[in-house]
Amino acid sequence: MSSPPPSSVPGAPNLPGAPSAARPVSDPLSTSDAAYFAAVRLRIDPFVAQHFGLRGTLRLHKAALGRDILRAPLNVILSPVLLLTRLLGWLCSVLRLRRAARWLRARRILLRTEVAARVETGVVRHVLGVALPQGEAHDTRTLSRAIQQAPVFSGGLRAKGEVAAANATANSIARAIAEYSGARSAVADISTALIALAIGGLVFQALTPGMISIAPGLARTIALETAVAGFPLGAGAGSLWYGVFTPGAPPWLVAANVAGLVMVGSVIGAFAGVIADPLQARLGLHRRRLRRFVDAVEDDLVGSGTKGYAAPEHFYARVMDLWDAGMSAWRVFRS
Repeated sequence: MSSPPPSSVPGAPNLPGAPSAARPVSDPLSTSDAAYFAAVRLRIDPFVAQHFGLRGTLRLHKAALGRDILRAPLNVILSPVLLLTRLLGWLCSVLRLRRAARWLRARRILLRTEVAARVETGVVRHVLGVALPQGEAHDTRTLSRAIQQAPVFSGGLRAKGEVAAANATANSIARAIAEYSGARSAVADISTALIALAIGGLVFQALTPGMISIAPGLARTIALETAVAGFPLGAGAGSLWYGVFTPGAPPWLVAANVAGLVMVGSVIGAFAGVIADPLQARLGLHRRRLRRFVDAVEDDLVGSGTKGYAAPEHFYARVMDLWDAGMSAWRVFRS
């Protein structure tokens, strides 16, 4: 019969780092790896309820009132680059170019928003249970350092043997955290596209899967109103004339509308989570996304390290972008 661990033998001293009976079960230091990750999964539902319900997401999106509004349009421009690096990373994995694949997957293309910083800090602190300095948001360097120094991860990192392997594991966990928060940005883009669909259907009676595809219709409307107002025989006669001979929108007007609507869509995207977060929480999407994230972290730390965490939401959002651009080009060339 195997003897109990030293800390449970009567009269035996508590060794440094050994589990202590005085510690609560939810404390990661008092549990095995399997029990720790089981406890992490139990924290997911309370985290989702606290941060992604209506009150939680309103509190979270207060941070978007500052520089996030400026970062949002830049992230829209950088989104195709993100998709390209993900596809190239997947291709390199297929071709067994592992170093190139890791390098491509490690690229953080999108600008880190204040909302994303708060989400990442909350995941590290409240889901993974890693102690952090005071504050609602921390930079990626602070989060990476906290992961490397966290007692709950020290055993798994030491088991990697070499320092380089341990650092690679810690960096992989940090990338998974960034990928998780990036998924929310992609969902915000999808929400903006759905809003554009609704606007296009109600206002223009057209299929508009994004702000770009709204631009040609809006430009034609502006061109028509301008032509009618400037008709020599008056607006009434102009309405009759241009009802038969519809004026086209000049390219510069279409381009100006595209630029303006992309800016508007970016601002909407910065706050789209106010609607999307509670809906995703109700549908269980936040829970499933976090469980996949925890599965990937567990695999990095105590498994093979091959599972990884990739958010498919980025691909869905870019499909919407391609559809949006295609519809816009079709309408421009048709006219």
